[in-house]
Amino acid sequence: MTLFDDIRGDYIRHGSSITEPAFVSLAVYRWGNWAIGLKNPVGRWFANKLYGLCKIFILNVTKVWIPPQVQLGKDFHIIHAEGSLSLHPEVIIGDRCGVMHNVTIGTNMRGRAPIIGDDVFIGVNSAILGPITIGDRVRIGPNTAVTTDVPSDSVVVGSPAKIYPSLPNLAQMKKKAGNG
Repeated sequence: MTLFDDIRGDYIRHGSSITEPAFVSLAVYRWGNWAIGLKNPVGRWFANKLYGLCKIFILNVTKVWIPPQVQLGKDFHIIHAEGSLSLHPEVIIGDRCGVMHNVTIGTNMRGRAPIIGDDVFIGVNSAILGPITIGDRVRIGPNTAVTTDVPSDSVVVGSPAKIYPSLPNLAQMKKKAGNG
């Protein structure tokens, strides 16, 4: 996908409004991510200067901080950009992840940043810290502090985090059994 395809997808996913803080924050992230990959040194310099100016605006107005080094998967969704969102530059986030407001994903002052799988939901006021891996289809509840690996198809709640197996999808179970 191109820069503009990604921005178009973010625009649609975040309510088709150029004033939506989540869309604006992601557009600036996408620009910065594109700019650091430019081969032409003069073009990269100008693109990074424009990114730097926009970043100041984003940090002060939306409180959403997504460094351009972050690896975001397809269809990343900031569900509410009403509070802060802070991602460490080394974070890797899979496809179709949704993040609420007041979320921090980063290191705990040592090791690498978290790796988050596909189809993960991260609830409000959550913190995911340290060299951990969050599996696919994980639901992280509000006010949860995650500092340990989480297997796929789990629900995580509390501080410290408690990990529970996800409830089965009844529609899929019926379909497999031939009843649906």
